[in-house]
Amino acid sequence: MFDFQADLYSINDSSIILRLLLAVVLGGIIGFERGRSGRPAGLRTHILVCLGAVLAMMTNQYIYEEFGVSDPTRMAAQVISGIGFLGAGTILVTGRHQVKGLTTAAGLWATACMGLAIGIGFYKAAIAACIMITFATVVLHRFDNFLVSKSKIMDLYVEFSNTVPITSVLDTLKSFHVNIENIEIVKPTYGANAQLAAIMTIKLKQKKARVDVIAKLHSLEGVEFVEEI
Repeated sequence: MFDFQADLYSINDSSIILRLLLAVVLGGIIGFERGRSGRPAGLRTHILVCLGAVLAMMTNQYIYEEFGVSDPTRMAAQVISGIGFLGAGTILVTGRHQVKGLTTAAGLWATACMGLAIGIGFYKAAIAACIMITFATVVLHRFDNFLVSKSKIMDLYVEFSNTVPITSVLDTLKSFHVNIENIEIVKPTYGANAQLAAIMTIKLKQKKARVDVIAKLHSLEGVEFVEEI
């Protein structure tokens, strides 16, 4: 007698197709948002990661069901640790010492785990995880930007020319009622006339528009380039 529920969770032609299709759909949902944001790992990467995790988990289940050997979680453990190499490749440290790609790397790892859930037939958890991951990368991203815009702490990358000492610029910056929390001298990468660059963490004593602070820095003599990082 045909048992739909049993077939759904065992390895057979129908469950294999269902799990692979679900991997394409759920992995694609997460990858679409990353690709639209211009991230290095987009639609195809997330789909492939999810498909690979599903295939690894199904293969492990197939070996266990057909031959009665192997640990059903062995391949899953290898996928979880192995995906770190791919995730690390999406993390970039720019010339301004700015770290990018952490969210994408975490998303790849979460997508792989979601694929493992699909591969073993844990459909409800996989669908719920897809919703939560998408919520974290879309909705919380906007909320995070809102919090940053309201923060009194700013991280700035500033390039200076050699026409004015950096100490003079810092003194002028303090006159804007700004506390300089930290400063790191680095090599300039943008301005043709820049001789020195600095990564600064500043704290505003009053709530001001962040663009106003950047505009004031741009207007200072000797400042070649300013960017919030």
